[in-house]
Amino acid sequence: MSGFLPRVKAVLGPTNTGKTHLAMERLLSHASGIIGFPLRLLARENYDRMVKAKGIRSVALITGEEKIVPPGARWFSCTVEAMPLDRKVEFLAVDEIQLCADPDRGHVFTDRLLNARGLVETMFLGADTIAPLMRRLVPGVEIETRPRLSQLAFAGPAKLSRLPPRSAIVAFSAADVYAIAEAVRRRRGGCAVVMGRLSPRTRNAQVALYQDKEVDFLVATDAIGMGLNMDVNHVAFADLRKFDGHQPRLLTAPEIAQIAGRAGRGMRDGSFGTTADCPPLDEEMAKKVESHEFEPLEQIFWRNNELNFASVPALLESLTAAPSRQGLVRGNEAADVQTLDALSRDADLMRRTQGRAATRLLWEACQIPDFRKLATDTHVKLVAKVFTHLLAKENLPETWVASEIENLDRLEGDIDTLMQRLTDVRVWAYITARADWMADAETWAMRARAVEDRLSDTLHIKLMARFVDKRAAHLTRRLDEAETEELQAVVAADGLVTVEGHEVGRIEGFQFHPDPATQGPEKKILLRAARRALGFEMPRRILAAETAADDAITLSDDRHFIWENVKIARLKKTDIFLKPGVEVLHSEFLDGLARERIRARLAAWLATETEKRLGALLKAMEDPPAPLRGIVHRLSESGGVLPPEPFTPELRQEAKKFGIDMGRFAMYLPAALKPGAARLRALFWGVWYDRNPPELPTPGLVCAPMPANWGHDFALAMGWVQVNDIMIRLDVVERVTRELHYLMRKHQILLPPNLGSRMGLKPEQLAPTLNVLGFRLFPAGVQGDKYFGPPAPAMLGRRKQEHTTHARQPAAPARKPEHAREPEPVAVDADNPFAALAALKMARR
Repeated sequence: MSGFLPRVKAVLGPTNTGKTHLAMERLLSHASGIIGFPLRLLARENYDRMVKAKGIRSVALITGEEKIVPPGARWFSCTVEAMPLDRKVEFLAVDEIQLCADPDRGHVFTDRLLNARGLVETMFLGADTIAPLMRRLVPGVEIETRPRLSQLAFAGPAKLSRLPPRSAIVAFSAADVYAIAEAVRRRRGGCAVVMGRLSPRTRNAQVALYQDKEVDFLVATDAIGMGLNMDVNHVAFADLRKFDGHQPRLLTAPEIAQIAGRAGRGMRDGSFGTTADCPPLDEEMAKKVESHEFEPLEQIFWRNNELNFASVPALLESLTAAPSRQGLVRGNEAADVQTLDALSRDADLMRRTQGRAATRLLWEACQIPDFRKLATDTHVKLVAKVFTHLLAKENLPETWVASEIENLDRLEGDIDTLMQRLTDVRVWAYITARADWMADAETWAMRARAVEDRLSDTLHIKLMARFVDKRAAHLTRRLDEAETEELQAVVAADGLVTVEGHEVGRIEGFQFHPDPATQGPEKKILLRAARRALGFEMPRRILAAETAADDAITLSDDRHFIWENVKIARLKKTDIFLKPGVEVLHSEFLDGLARERIRARLAAWLATETEKRLGALLKAMEDPPAPLRGIVHRLSESGGVLPPEPFTPELRQEAKKFGIDMGRFAMYLPAALKPGAARLRALFWGVWYDRNPPELPTPGLVCAPMPANWGHDFALAMGWVQVNDIMIRLDVVERVTRELHYLMRKHQILLPPNLGSRMGLKPEQLAPTLNVLGFRLFPAGVQGDKYFGPPAPAMLGRRKQEHTTHARQPAAPARKPEHAREPEPVAVDADNPFAALAALKMARR
């Protein structure tokens, strides 16, 4: 068969066109084949169909969590991510190929579109919006467009109580699904629930409730939009917005059509509309869905598959490479790349990840899916632990794996708890399914699946009891019960408050913020339940705050106390600058005793922090010597820095013994200028003047531009001396000027070579700065061509000036009697052979 080219065909069209049925027929007509589905549920459902047709020994199932691969398997049902592309088969198909345009998973589908091929035939199934891009990216592709087998009509809005039987109600969060299911149970006798987080076993049991007509309504997330075929006559949208993993957004017309298309299967017509609090569906949008006419895709998402395993940085660089073909763009950063990036910042782990083999192993560990999506570092830590074990030995320790799985084998808890355990056990099902990671992968995978099955059965029973059992008390009755333990209310670690499956808001610190999307009478009921739930949570939080370690509490730049990343109190002005008070933020959940317990803990923390940062100043306030009492008192009122005042040498010596520096530009305690002390003093300044303090320079800087929002007084109070448009650290200015005045006690001096660098100055800033600080710079002379010897060097002398309170503008020099005046410097001609003698004469002055 020389010259034979494998056939690449795309079967495109709306839902209910028989695309998947055609692909399954073509798959089973070949001697071998692989088909990839977007969901594990679909892969499992079609695996069962294939087993009935070909027998269990000839059919394989490969998903992230499940691997059933008999030795003689020839037909494979897989999730798209798990397709074994290294296996040569006659037929290969990918379902829902329009998911190439999904910013999160699209790069996987795009990779299959560009690279996955069967030896004889390849088939892509999906919406016809991808047809133009497919013609451009897949040369020679045959495109067949199929019409919908039945009509789909827009029926408009309807109340929950008026929806026709055999309706599917679609929501986009677990909280909304629970709320609608409760409402349907109260009004219509019960419903089945389908969500993406359910296991195939629980989902199949719920669908059976609906298919067997034990209930006439199905409440689901958009998980039903991907090929789940049920006897649905009407689809009602409870919302037109969804959270896509990054932000809430409106549904697009193709997304609405994908979900609405579940109504009317085969030759039976269907309808779609809105219900509950869903906003009206735009008429133009409804027409597009009815006619299946949508804008074609202009781009799909791509990720480089030619990875460089030379090192972790090289791998990350190759993963973020830009596409070179028109129509391909990079999507969102996938979870595996985010995990790899997080691990790349672990220096200890990176030291052990040397060479291609270790880098490849780390990347394989990063493929562990994050089903939990907890927005914490829990998943990253798990991946790191798996990698560390595999790097040290060939297999994972069985004792560790056993303890993790056994910890999940618990059937108590509410619906959310069970679903969370199911997602956890799915992670371990993926890990244990890796034959190269486990010594006995098949046995461990069976143990993980057994736990999943038990959790699934328990979850189904609880879903039945809650949403189908007509005798179950609804939410309002349970709120009136005396025993609060019966209330299904949970406060998650991230502050999310869930009551009876409803996300009613968040608690931050001791403040409760209700969900603004909840309105009407339902909001009052849910808030009552939330308050009851917080009746148990608040004492725990108060005790946690009261016993919190010092490093768990901080002060924000806006003068608030921060605990667990949340503001719980603010600094309050008192009569003493260095001892502000603590005011706990108002909360309806804190009584007087609780507020005082929290205030006392924060006050103790503040006292410790003040002693740590400003201990020298506090100690000076205790018992100063009589000559210094006034100065110490004013230093305490100003935070440790005062403008300069005239003083006697004896007073200065006494102050020095007491830790106070009485300089030319300020009187201050050097310890108060340290970065930590300066920030605390700035916050106290903000409390005293009731404003947020300006941002301080980066610790370690000696010189910085003068900020526009700083005044001279604030700069000096924070330990900085303003010099024209810059400012220099006070202690540095005092030390430098003191040294220079000592060196110039008799005459001018040669300019010290490192003077500018000591003050952090640029060369052009040196002369103006020295001038303001009371010195005069005589620049070096220029040697003429006809003379020999060195030119006159740069010299530094005093500027005669009165004592000033700050360095912004020099005072006019005091006028001496005529006989005591120093002669004015005389300009020296550099070409004069006596120029060097003139310089020496100036130096002797």
